Amino acid sequence: MMVQPIPVPEDSINATPALDVQGLSVEFPTRRGVLKAIDDVSMQIAPGEILGVVGESGAGKSITGLAVLGLLEHPGRIAQGAIHVGGRRVDTLTEAELTKVRGREMGAIFQDPLTALNPLFTVGKQLVETIRLHTGMSKTEAEGRALELLRSVGIPAPEERLRQYPHQFSGGMRQRVVIALALAAGPRLIIADEPTTALDVSIQAQITALLRKLCDETGVGIMLVTHDMGVIAETADRVCVMYSGRVVESGPVGDVIHNPQHPYTKGLMAAIPSLHDRVEVLSQIDGSMPRLNARPSGCAFHPRCPHAGPKCSAQKPLLQKVGTTSAACWLQQGGTQ
Repeated sequence: MMVQPIPVPEDSINATPALDVQGLSVEFPTRRGVLKAIDDVSMQIAPGEILGVVGESGAGKSITGLAVLGLLEHPGRIAQGAIHVGGRRVDTLTEAELTKVRGREMGAIFQDPLTALNPLFTVGKQLVETIRLHTGMSKTEAEGRALELLRSVGIPAPEERLRQYPHQFSGGMRQRVVIALALAAGPRLIIADEPTTALDVSIQAQITALLRKLCDETGVGIMLVTHDMGVIAETADRVCVMYSGRVVESGPVGDVIHNPQHPYTKGLMAAIPSLHDRVEVLSQIDGSMPRLNARPSGCAFHPRCPHAGPKCSAQKPLLQKVGTTSAACWLQQGGTQ
């Protein structure tokens, strides 16, 4: 069943990106100096589009999502840049203003659904309260909307399930409830941070297919944060590859996956197991993600890159158009000498 989106103002999400991030930098002041977790990141998500944000642990994916939601933990702060959701700037809002925007304009789906659900209240009560808080619906209208949402995310016998508690749901079903909560007020944007990692493979496929279906039906824009290029390939429209707090490659998902330009993206793709070519040892990227207090000069990936030259360690490459994608790599911008 198709879930009906809640009407939005006349300025309409179709005329404006669901998310527009420009020049975002996030810092964490410490006693030993300021650590820059995100360095000049820009990205856009159109209504009805899924942007996959991928990279190893420590790449800055989740911090970017938390910055958009206004949920950076102290002492984290946005040092520069601007974040617009549906055309409205949100990084300058007060906490009270952000509280009203979250849920109504932005939804969130996190890795562990139990952290998003209160074990003391039924699923129905949590859905109804969320809907009424952000939409002003009557209790009867909100109960109807809650039932509709549970049906839309594929939960069987929704009338009975509304009266049950989170512990009575399986992990996959709990995540479906969290997705329903994220959609409750008809947001323009959803941040989905590793939404399938805690689930088994078959349930992962169901959840990613559900996200794709709901995105197509409701027009919501989704930032899908993951370390899994396979999930990106199956679900996303475009992909943004992050490394050490920077975007190193972005573009249409098919182009980036089949013809990656940045050595880091190539390494991620080479590490994916193949069903056709059986190998004894999987390919891997030597080394590890640099610590924030020891980020290399120039291109942060150069200590792990087999093609690095003198220019790579001396100057930071900017994201530049390379064919149908964009890459921040001196190898693609006139050489590394």
